[in-house]
This record gives sequence, C-alpha cells and structure tokens, in this order.
Amino acid sequence: MSATTLDRSSGEVHWLATRKAMARLLPLMCAIYFLSFIDRTNVALAKSALAADLGISAAAYGLGAGIFFIGYALLEVPSNLMAHRIGPRVWIARIAVTWGALSTAMMFVQGEWSFYVLRVLLGVAEAGLFPALMYMVTLWFAPKDRAVAVGWIYTAPSIALIVGNPLGASLMQLGGMGGLHGWQWMFLLEGVPTIVFGIVLFFKLPNRPSDVRWLSPQEAQALEANAVIDTHGHADLTSANWIAALKRPTTVLIALIYFLNQVAFVGLYFFTPSIVAQMHVKSPVLVGVLSSSVGIGFLIGVLTLPRIHRRIASDCGFIGALTAGVVVSAFAFIAIKSQAAQIVLLGITGFFAGGILPSYWAVAMKRLQGVQAAAGLAFINTVGLLGGFVGPYLFGLAETATGRSDSGFNVVVVASVLGLCLVPALAKAIHSAERPAVATLTASKG
Repeated sequence: MSATTLDRSSGEVHWLATRKAMARLLPLMCAIYFLSFIDRTNVALAKSALAADLGISAAAYGLGAGIFFIGYALLEVPSNLMAHRIGPRVWIARIAVTWGALSTAMMFVQGEWSFYVLRVLLGVAEAGLFPALMYMVTLWFAPKDRAVAVGWIYTAPSIALIVGNPLGASLMQLGGMGGLHGWQWMFLLEGVPTIVFGIVLFFKLPNRPSDVRWLSPQEAQALEANAVIDTHGHADLTSANWIAALKRPTTVLIALIYFLNQVAFVGLYFFTPSIVAQMHVKSPVLVGVLSSSVGIGFLIGVLTLPRIHRRIASDCGFIGALTAGVVVSAFAFIAIKSQAAQIVLLGITGFFAGGILPSYWAVAMKRLQGVQAAAGLAFINTVGLLGGFVGPYLFGLAETATGRSDSGFNVVVVASVLGLCLVPALAKAIHSAERPAVATLTASKG
C-alpha cells in the first residue's frame, strides 16, 4: 500500500472520529456552559423583587451581580491547573455540583451581605469552567477543528440569554406557592438541575479519546495523534518564559480592550430586564421575552461575525469596526425614544458587543504559542472577568444617580469609546512585534 493511500486512510479515520467526538462531547459541553449562564444571570430577573422583598438597592445589586467575577477571576488559573492535574471530567463535574448548590442557596438570601457572600462563593465555585472546556478541546480536536468546536460552545451563553429570561420569569410566577417568593422558586428550580447534570457529567464526560468505548482503538489513536501537535517544540516551563507573555504590549492591549468590552456587555445583559421593565412593560413574562433580544443579537453575532473575520485581512480593522458598531448602537439607543426601536437596538448592541468575542481570542491565539499561550490567554481572560465585575457595578451606580436603568447605556458608550481608542495602539504593537519576524524571513530568503 502506497504512502498516499495510507495518508488518505488515516485522514478518513480521523475525520470520522472527529465527527463522533463532536456529536458526543459538544452537546454535553454546550449544556453545562448553558446552565452556567442561566445560573449566573438569573439574578437579573430577581433585581426588582430583591429590592421589594429585601430592600437591596440598585447599587447593592450592581455590586453583588459584579462581585461574582472577583472570585471567578482570581481562581481561574489555579482551577484550570487542577483540571489538568486530576482530569477535566472530575473537575468539571465538581464545578457543576458546587455552583449548582450555591445557586440554589441564593433562595436563602436575607439582605445585602448574604447576597454579596453567596455571589462571591458562586464565582469561586464556577471558576475554571470555561478554560477547562477549552482544555478538553485541545485534548480531543486537531487545531484545524478547534475553531468549529469553540464556536459551537460559544452559542451556549447566547442561547441562555434568549431562553433564560423567559424561563426565569415564568418560574417567578410560582410566587406564593409553598410560602416562597417567586425569585426563591427560580433559584431553586434552576439550581437543582445543574447539580443533577454535574453528576451526569461525572459518568458521561470522558477525559481522553482512549477512555471511551464508542471509538475504535484506531479512531482514538487518530484523535490523540492529531490533537497533540507541538509545532514549536517543547516549551520552556520557567517562570521567565511565561511571564514574558504577560509583558508583551499585544497581550496587555488585547486584555484592556477585552476588559472594556466586558464592562459594557456584562453590565448590559445584567440590567436588560430592568431596562425593559422601565418601558412600562407590566408582565414579568413579557419582560423576559423582550429581554432576550440581547441574546438573539449575541447568537447571530457569534454565528456570523467569525466567518466574516476569516475574509478580512486586517484583524485590528475588523475589531475596530465592531467596536464602533457598539458605540453607534448605544448612542442610537440613548437618542431614540421609541420603545420598539430600543428593543431592536438592544439586540443590535448584543450583536456587536457579543459577536466580537471570538475575534479577541483569534487575534490573541495567533501571537501566543506553547506555555506563553497558556499564561497569556489566562491573563486576558482574568482581566476580562474583572470587567465583568466593574460593568454591573457602574450600571448600578448610574441607576442610583438617575433613577433609570437605561442610564447604564452611558457606561456602554464610554467603555466602548475607550476600547476603540486602544485599537490603533494594538495595531501598532502587532506591527512592531511582527516586523522582526518578517525581516528574518526576508533575510533567510535572500
């Protein structure tokens, strides 16, 4: 048998194994990421009820909603190191069970301090979920297939924003049953399924291709051989090596732009139900349905914008255009008083602010390899998570100062304008970093 025939046969085995792995793994990975966003953001629907029943102010709510990201950010890297050490199956299942239990415990909030404590603990419990899922992708899929896998995983939070608000609003209609408030029923009935699914993951989510029976030995070998590709040789694991990634201007600038995006976007989706409610929408269920416009825009953006990005030569030009889109849509929301138009603009803002997220990672991954990628990407994600804390807090302060939830759109405008101002600096840093490589390549050809 010729080498060409062997290569073709090996490629067919890998292609079939990849299809099997995506069909088996991605539904589980999407489901747990979906539940994480349901349990993370359902507090937005409880905002008004927490104020009425417990006296939690808008500023206190904004602090509690955002403080979730403090514990999440600080433990992101240590948590992922544990996933590497004991295996993603056990660690992801542990994450799901503990955060599900803490999400359920939100039904016992008594005031501001218990609200803060439980939100911090929820962030600590959920820390490391997304990087653990990304780590699994590297164990199962070849580099050429990872963008597809990650793209599907990113649809989970957008769908959660679409269905989560109507679902949570419907559960809140159970208020009075069993002597519980509606928000207590919501936390209970959305937290318990996460615990159950975490147990399911312990038995159903494999660590590596060689661990499963639904792959033949040849298929498992093909997946592992193609997934573990180190084109840069074995990375030096000294601290000086990975700290160098954190000092790169490109890494720092991408992190800052991502931080500002999260200030705007996370603040927006945590306060969208309140913004819609102030449009004189009386039905809680209708508030939930209309609030899903942000998630619809997010989903469309995630599915379409990365495909457009592949055809654009300038990474920074594309990021700049999308960031400008956030600025324009936010300005339009403030300027236009038609409530129907504002609902549409919520979706358009979600389209730009959420759809840009895969592009951040694509730009960062092009410029980081080996251990520097592990350190640099974790650093970028951690800085972004801190933006997830700052955003809701600023939205809460804006509402406290003005008495209106939609005043938070001023935060969206300011954060996005600042991010847009950093894009030319990022372009310059990328050009400076790539110039020596181009010069070396030209000299070698000469």
